[in-house]
Amino acid sequence: MNDYANIRVLVVDDEPAIRDSLSAFLEDYGFETASCGSTEEARELMMEKPFDVCVVDLRLPGLSGEDLILLARRRFPDQRYIIHTGSISYNLSHELRAVGMRPEHVFHKPIRVLPILVKRIKELAQNPLAQAFEA
Repeated sequence: MNDYANIRVLVVDDEPAIRDSLSAFLEDYGFETASCGSTEEARELMMEKPFDVCVVDLRLPGLSGEDLILLARRRFPDQRYIIHTGSISYNLSHELRAVGMRPEHVFHKPIRVLPILVKRIKELAQNPLAQAFEA
């Protein structure tokens, strides 16, 4: 496996089994990971030290995952985001498209080919122009 220890990833999902298994998978690849189950916890972790990429579920207690992304983008413009959702009919909102998110940044549960997720995380972390605000 490749060493991605210099890439910090936050997994935000209110389902402990999904959150823990996804975090463990990413750790096996060498990513530095943290995880939490709500937008409030995610914001606290981001304040301690921003992440390179956040993998965010949409349906969370309190604020939604989309709200978390939009709020965090203002405060942490260098963080990048991947949506991890159980909603098979989900389409990116205009607001998320405006901050540079694209359909390839949306993964539906369960992720069947996890190495593609690893590839997207690596691309987002290493490409400072990915998900840049459109002027």
